[in-house]
Amino acid sequence: MKVLVVAPHPDDEVLGCGGTIKKYTNRGDQVYLCIATKAYTPDWTEEFIANRKEEIESAVKTLGISKLFLLDFPTVKLDTIPQKEINDSISKVVKEINPEVVFIPFGGDINKDHKLVFEASLVALRPNLESSVKKVYCYEVLSETEWAKPAQKIEDVFMPNYYEDISDYLEDKIKAMECYKSEVRDYPHPRSLEGIKILAQKRGLESGLKLSEAFMLIREIK
Repeated sequence: MKVLVVAPHPDDEVLGCGGTIKKYTNRGDQVYLCIATKAYTPDWTEEFIANRKEEIESAVKTLGISKLFLLDFPTVKLDTIPQKEINDSISKVVKEINPEVVFIPFGGDINKDHKLVFEASLVALRPNLESSVKKVYCYEVLSETEWAKPAQKIEDVFMPNYYEDISDYLEDKIKAMECYKSEVRDYPHPRSLEGIKILAQKRGLESGLKLSEAFMLIREIK
């Protein structure tokens, strides 16, 4: 099976579905990662940017990802890019891979990059006779999904209806997050290693599992 994960920023893929990615790659599935944005000077130092590249490569290796696609749009400035350009860039990746399953960020997240990548992904994943995509899921990202504004509409609420058992893969998710040293925070920040474990336990309680990752199924075609 071919699986595509679309991430607005490096580390979103780990926070959102790192355990699921490792679970899939361990069983022989091909998982591809598309990261939409990158850091840039002078907002970030040359040293940070060089280290970030190493962090991404290390996380990709830890999770067993088959291929990495970097779209290189400016981080936290996606709203300055024509939406069509973002749509077309993600569409190009989808056409190259022809995935059966796709994971994308949740459209109600506090970060605007997440919203725009969600919208662009839906455009790129529009169903048609040529499409290979059978399932589209949204994942949650600690410090982005739960920090969103109070919901005004039902679509602003992350309501999981699909759970993956990651009881055997949480430690792999933690190892992958440890690769992103620049992003890990101290507890009780949600983007701490302890925060990741607590969310996996909570989602496990919801689903009758020891540890799990939660998703919203956007579309399934059989």
